[in-house]
Amino acid sequence: MKFIISLLAASIVIGVAQAEQPAVTKSVEMIEATTIALRGKPFYKPEFTQFNYVRSDAPLGGLIKDWAMGTFDNFNPYSRRGDPATGSSRLNSDLMGSSDDDLSAVYPLVAEKVVYASDFSQITFHIDSRARFHDGVKIKPSDIKFSYEKFTSGEALPGLKAYYSFVEKIELLDDNRVRFYLNEKRTKARMMALCSLTLLPEHFWKDHRLDEPLKEPPVGSGPVKVSDYKYGKFVKYETIRDYWAKDLPVMQGMMNEGEIKYDYYRDSTVAFEAFKAGLIDKWNENTAKRWATGYEFPAVKDGRVLKTNTIHQIPLRAQGFVFNTKKALFSDIRVRKAMAHLMDFEWMNKNLFYNQYIRVNSFFMNTDYAASGLPSEAELKILEAYKGKIPELVFTEEFKPPTTKGDGNIRSNLRKALRLFKQAGWSVKNQKLINNKTGKQFDFELLLVSPSMEKVALPFRSNLERAGIKMAVRTVDSSQYMNRKIGHDYDMISGSYRPNAYPSSGTHQMFHSDSVGSSYNHANLTDPVVDELLDAILEVQEDEEKLKPLGKALDRILMHSYIMIPQWNISKFRMAHWNKFGKPEKTPRYSQGDGAWWIDPEKAKALNAN
Repeated sequence: MKFIISLLAASIVIGVAQAEQPAVTKSVEMIEATTIALRGKPFYKPEFTQFNYVRSDAPLGGLIKDWAMGTFDNFNPYSRRGDPATGSSRLNSDLMGSSDDDLSAVYPLVAEKVVYASDFSQITFHIDSRARFHDGVKIKPSDIKFSYEKFTSGEALPGLKAYYSFVEKIELLDDNRVRFYLNEKRTKARMMALCSLTLLPEHFWKDHRLDEPLKEPPVGSGPVKVSDYKYGKFVKYETIRDYWAKDLPVMQGMMNEGEIKYDYYRDSTVAFEAFKAGLIDKWNENTAKRWATGYEFPAVKDGRVLKTNTIHQIPLRAQGFVFNTKKALFSDIRVRKAMAHLMDFEWMNKNLFYNQYIRVNSFFMNTDYAASGLPSEAELKILEAYKGKIPELVFTEEFKPPTTKGDGNIRSNLRKALRLFKQAGWSVKNQKLINNKTGKQFDFELLLVSPSMEKVALPFRSNLERAGIKMAVRTVDSSQYMNRKIGHDYDMISGSYRPNAYPSSGTHQMFHSDSVGSSYNHANLTDPVVDELLDAILEVQEDEEKLKPLGKALDRILMHSYIMIPQWNISKFRMAHWNKFGKPEKTPRYSQGDGAWWIDPEKAKALNAN
C-alpha cells in the first residue's frame, strides 16, 4: 500500500531551486511493506507462509550433539574480551528476518511491517504486539532505541558508530512504533541495515556493558535460551517451545530440535574421534586428508553414518596467510608478493589435499563481483582516478596467484621472489635473507589457533627457509588468539574473510580503516583508496550497474596489493552425520540447510538399538 504526503501540510519536498528556474517540487511516497528487497523484488511474496526449504510439520524435539573448538568463559558475543559461548548470538533476534534463498531481502519478525519514505529519509517499524523477551516482558519501541544506542556507543565494536552515522534521530511514536530519521547520507541499503538491528532488552542490558564479558546467561529476544553449561566444557541451549514467533513464516520449520549441546574440544582430532563414537551428531569436514582417508570406520560402512559431498554455488570465503601490513617487515608490497611466490599450492593440493581444492583468487569468489580478465571500461573509469596510488598491474594484468608445476621444485619461483626481495632492500648472505640497512635476518612469526594448520604451515616454512627466511610457528588457545587478533599483535595469521554475495557493509567492515580496532580487519589495512571505494560502495547498494564495477575494482586492488597469500577453498559441502535426521526435499540457495533438519524418531530409535 502506498500513499502520498505533501510537504508542510505534511509532505517532504526534495529538489533544489536553481537561479533561473522555479523550484522543482517532488513528492515523496510513504511506502507500507512487510517485505523489502535491496534490489528487485524479494524472493518470497508478502503472503508467503514458509520458506521453500523447510517442512512445517516436521517432528519436534530431541537433542542435537554438536561441538566447538577451544573454550568459552562468557555469554556476550559482542564483548571485546574473553571467549563467548558458541551459539550465543542466537540468544537474540533481529528486527526483521532473513532467508537463505535471498541474501538481500528482509521479512517480518519482531517488526511485522514498516512504513518508509521513498527517498529513504525515514522508516517506521511496527512492532508485533505479541513480541516478547525470554522473561515475558513485551518488546517496546524503547528497546529498539536502546539497542541502537548500545551498538553505537563507546562500548560497541569499533566501526559500528561510524557505520550507523546516517541516523539523525529516533522517535518513539507509541507503544508499538518507533521511527528512525536518516540524514543526507541516506540510501536504501543504509535504511535496510536498520532492519537487521539486533534487539537487546533494555531492562537487562542497561546494567551491563557491551564490551565486557557476561558471566550469566542474558535475557534475550531469540528462539533459544541457555539451559545448562559448564565453563570451558559445554553449553546447552533449549528451543523455546512457546516462543512468541514460532508460527511466523520466517520461523516455520526452523525450530525442530528440542536442545543443542556444544561440547568443547581443544583438538579437532580428538573431536573427530568423539564424532566416530557417536558423541557428536554432525561433522562438517574441513580437512581434505581426513575426508579422503578418515571415513573407513564401521559406522560409515554399515550406513549408520552418512557421508555427503554436495556441490554448491555459494559465495566462498577468501582465506590465506594474512599479513599485518602495519608491521615494518610487511609494509612493502614487493616483500608480500615475493613471499607469495614461495607458497607452493599445487604441491600442497596434490600431496596434502588430495586435489580437492581450488585456489583463492578473489574476495568475491562464486559471485558476479569477482574480478576477471582485464578491467572493463566501467572499472577503468574508477581505477584511473587512483593511478599512481594503486598497484600498476591492476591496469595491465588479471590477478593470478603464482603457480608451480606441483613437483616440489620451486626454483623458478624462488628466483622471482629473490629479485623482488632485492628490489625491496634484502640480500642473501650465508644462506640468510638480510636487510641491507639493518643487517638483520628476515624473521617473523605465524600465529595459529588450530593445531591442524601446523602441517599446512610446514611446507610453506620449508620454502621460506630456501630463501633465507626464518618463520616461527606459534599455536595458541582460542582466547589468546582472539585477544591478539583484536590488538593486531601478530606478524601473520592464517585467516579468512567471510563470504560476500555482493560488496556490502560486511566488506566495509573487513577492509575499512574504521574497523582497524576490531577483529575483522585482519590485514590491519588503512588504505585511503580502499576506504574511498568502500564508502562509495555503501552509496550504491541498490544500483547493481554502479555496484558491480566498484566491487570488481576493489577486488583487483585488494588482490594485487597482496594483503594475504591466497590459500584455497572448495565449492562443495563435505558433511558426515549420524543417520538420525529427516531432511526437507529442497535445500536453500545460499546454505547447507541443516538448520531445517529434524530428528527422525524412527531413525534415532534404530541407531540406539545398535
